[in-house]
Amino acid sequence: MLHLIYILAFTVLAVIAIVNLFRNLLTINVAEARRTHSHLGYPFAGAGANSPPRPTPHPELLDESGRVVNEPLLVMRSLSVEDARERLDALYNSSPDGRNETHEEGNG
Repeated sequence: MLHLIYILAFTVLAVIAIVNLFRNLLTINVAEARRTHSHLGYPFAGAGANSPPRPTPHPELLDESGRVVNEPLLVMRSLSVEDARERLDALYNSSPDGRNETHEEGNG
């Protein structure tokens, strides 16, 4: 008898979970449809009927006065594997721990 109560309880919980899943999917679908329709042809508040909506830039692309920065934000130079390895070895050897270990290994 107790097994039947457990099976019934978990069946009810599973049905509730699946119903909520479908309800949430429908709610998201309707909200997404409204959002895409609002961007297609309806003007924003305060904008003219014929003017397209202006995209707003990300805050990191603006300088201190609020103007868009037109210079490159990140410049990368390609390195060969050997050059990168030499630089990493130089950094490692210039650290205090790196020098001590290399001298100890050379003496031992």
